[in-house]
Amino acid sequence: MRVLVSGGSGMLGTALRLALVERGAYVLQLVRGRPETEGQIAWDPTVAEPHRLEGCEAAIHLSGANVAAHRWTAAYKKEIASSRVDSTRALAKVLAGLREPPRTLLVASAVGIYGDRGNAVLDEDSAAGEGFLADVCKQWEAAAQLAEDAGIRVVHLRFGVVLGKGPGALEKMLPVFRMGLGGKLGSGRQWMSWVSLEDVVRATLFALDRPELAGAVNVTATRPVTNAEFTGVLARQLHRPAVMTAPAFALRLALGEMADEALLSSARAVPKKLVEAGFVFKHETVEGALATALR
Repeated sequence: MRVLVSGGSGMLGTALRLALVERGAYVLQLVRGRPETEGQIAWDPTVAEPHRLEGCEAAIHLSGANVAAHRWTAAYKKEIASSRVDSTRALAKVLAGLREPPRTLLVASAVGIYGDRGNAVLDEDSAAGEGFLADVCKQWEAAAQLAEDAGIRVVHLRFGVVLGKGPGALEKMLPVFRMGLGGKLGSGRQWMSWVSLEDVVRATLFALDRPELAGAVNVTATRPVTNAEFTGVLARQLHRPAVMTAPAFALRLALGEMADEALLSSARAVPKKLVEAGFVFKHETVEGALATALR
């Protein structure tokens, strides 16, 4: 099986490419800059050579600028949106124009599409929410329409917070928690939809193999936790106290809009479609996922 992967250099992309190779797939990777291996293709949709992509049975698009890299200036918000929406639209257009388009396109999305929803349990039938991230996610998913119009099965993988080794959310938390300075954000009552790195990879491959799965698919563990619960579990795993609290007003002063949308927002998403399709999570508790990630 020939699989095209874009945005495959991060924590998730690297793990996914390795898993694809282990199952016998030939992986083509779209990269920015000069290719370093035979399986890499320099990607610029304005000068792309479509014939290089012919013969791929599936494509997986994971591109997107880091939402929490720094404060959301107007310029960075534009980059967050463009890196997701424009790149997805460009890839969908190229794939739709191939003589033999891939059968499947898996596109990264996020549970941020639901916005700040308090204690409401959110599955794939739940309406999209409001706010910058929700709007970006809505445009992100709509950008793949050209591929769908061409008969390609499109799956929008709505990822929660991925817990694993490598450059991700957990890596940014660990220094503070290891110093004993970790603690809840704001009230700590906001829900966090998380998923282990291993289960993200397994769920992505599962969606690749299941032609009945299409549209939005929540890739989150079955048991979301509140920020206070997550904080307590992480501190216990590290044998450190977690008595500090980052007040909401301080987070807003330091981070502006990003504080409300990325840190204080509550999304209690559950993987209804995956469970109904027969997917079994390896890590159903945040304790188990963190224990694995911290080994």
